[in-house]
Amino acid sequence: MSKPLVIAVDGPSGTGKSSVSKAVARALSVSFLDTGAMYRALAWSCLNDGIDPSDTARVAEHCRTLDLAMGTDPRSPTVSVSGRRIDREIRSEEVTAVVSAVATNLDVRADMLRRQRELIAEGVALKGGTVAEGRDITTVVAPDAPVRILMTASEEARMARRSKQLKVAVEQTRSQIIDRDRADSTVSQFTTAADGVVTVDTSHLNFEQSVQAVLRVVKEAVGDDINLPAEAR
Repeated sequence: MSKPLVIAVDGPSGTGKSSVSKAVARALSVSFLDTGAMYRALAWSCLNDGIDPSDTARVAEHCRTLDLAMGTDPRSPTVSVSGRRIDREIRSEEVTAVVSAVATNLDVRADMLRRQRELIAEGVALKGGTVAEGRDITTVVAPDAPVRILMTASEEARMARRSKQLKVAVEQTRSQIIDRDRADSTVSQFTTAADGVVTVDTSHLNFEQSVQAVLRVVKEAVGDDINLPAEAR
């Protein structure tokens, strides 16, 4: 890769953006940043320290002093708070139930924006590029990224995927997907592609097809500045 590469991926829950973005980062040998995990880490830390996630002032202050470390190796990304690995803990139902409360806190978002941009820059410096995925990466965090993608899928496909992931009935996933997207959309835009953002609809694509679709978008955007796996050329 001859030039620094930032690939910004937005999208609602259940589109496959996290797993696909991680696979794309592995294929390109660049860093990977799951920005949603950063908000989950803060939510976990609030619960762990007895802070009400709806107390916006306390949560914002807690965020400013949060000792958060993100491991950006796409082969084994990690999340740590104060030196403690919490990769599994941040995926718990308790954290999922409150993460939108901290993610819609505007002071928290401002602090996370600074951290996210620093992590993206670190990935570029270390690996020549970063795949960053989340809610408003294409429009706020990395609006000047050379590759910006909105990953979408039908509501039915999204709920079916999340249901399979969590091993629960489809109807049980509705609140986790629809309600959370509704809450998060009050502070970020991730359902409609902004100008210059390419939409990749994964409704009828399997995992490998989704990865290849994203890699083709990258190829079209940066051309000969990147070496793609043979199957994506």
